[in-house]
Amino acid sequence: MLATAGRPPDEPDRWAIEMKWDGIRALVECDGTRCRLFSRNGRDISGSFPELTAQLLTLADGRSLLIDGEITAPEPASGAPSFARLQRRMHVLEPSAALRRDVPVEYFAFDLLELEGESLMSLPYQERRDRLADLEFEAPGIRASPYWVDVDAETMLALAHEHHLEGIVSKLLTSPYRPGTRSPAWIKTPFRRTTEAVVAGWLPGSGRLTTMFGSLVLGAYDAAGHLVHIGNVGTGWTMPARRALQAELDRIARTDSPFDLPAPAALTRTAHWVEPVIVADVEYREASTEGLRHPSWRGVRVDKSPREVTVPKANG
Repeated sequence: MLATAGRPPDEPDRWAIEMKWDGIRALVECDGTRCRLFSRNGRDISGSFPELTAQLLTLADGRSLLIDGEITAPEPASGAPSFARLQRRMHVLEPSAALRRDVPVEYFAFDLLELEGESLMSLPYQERRDRLADLEFEAPGIRASPYWVDVDAETMLALAHEHHLEGIVSKLLTSPYRPGTRSPAWIKTPFRRTTEAVVAGWLPGSGRLTTMFGSLVLGAYDAAGHLVHIGNVGTGWTMPARRALQAELDRIARTDSPFDLPAPAALTRTAHWVEPVIVADVEYREASTEGLRHPSWRGVRVDKSPREVTVPKANG
C-alpha cells in the first residue's frame, strides 16, 4: 500500500500519525522456519541484511507472518535514518562482519498483514496495529514504528523536524490495507521534495572528471507511458561512488537514446546513452514543465522498478 503526497488532515481523532523513515520499504515473510525480506518490487534482499533476518526469526518464534515496514541506517551521532548511509548496505549481497558493524541497520515494522495463514488486510488500520503490538516485536535492530492518535499534525511535524526525520505519514484509523494501491487513506508529508528518476544516459565531465560522467540524464514515464526527459543531475556523489556508478553505466551502455519522445538537441549531441534500468532517488527544489530544478543525487533505489517512475507534478 502506497501513500499519496499532501498536507496532513485536520481530523486528529480519525487519523494516526507515524514518522516518515528515510530508508527502503521491505516486507518480512516468515514461514515458521525462516524469515525473508522482500523489496517493494518483489526482490529478495535477505542476503544484504542477515542480522535483521536472524532477529526476525527469533521474534517470529515459529509463527508464520507477513509484516510491512522500512529498513533504515541510522547516523551514528543523531540516530536519524540516512538514505545515503543505507546505500553502503543496499547493494552488498553478503556484507562482511566489519561492514555490518560499521553500518548497522534497523527495521521499523508498521503493519501486520498476515498471521498464521490469516489475512488481516481487510481489518482497520487500528486493529492491525493492535495485533502487531501483541506480537511484541522488539529486539536489537527491530522495533515497531511508533504511532500517535488524536495528536495535532503540526506538533508532530515539528517533532519530526527536531529529530532530523524526513516528515510524517498520516493514516486513516478505519482504512484497510490495499496492496499495490496509492491510497488517500495514507498521506505522506515530507519536508523535502524527492522523486525517483530513471537514468537514461550521462554527459562527460571536465577537469578531473574527463574520464567519467559530469552529470546524469534523467527520465520518467508520462501519462501515456512514454519515457521522457525530466532534467539532469550533477551533484551528490563522492569520488568513489562516482567511479562505481561509472562502471555500471559503461556496462549498460547503448548506442541510441532510450527516450520515447525526442530529447533536447543539445543533449542528444553530447550524451552517452544507457539502458533505462537504474532507478535514482533525487532531491530537488521544484518541478516545472521544463523539468526538475536544482536536483541533487541521493542514491540508487533497489525497491522500485523503472516503469513505476512517473513524471513529478509541476509545482513551480
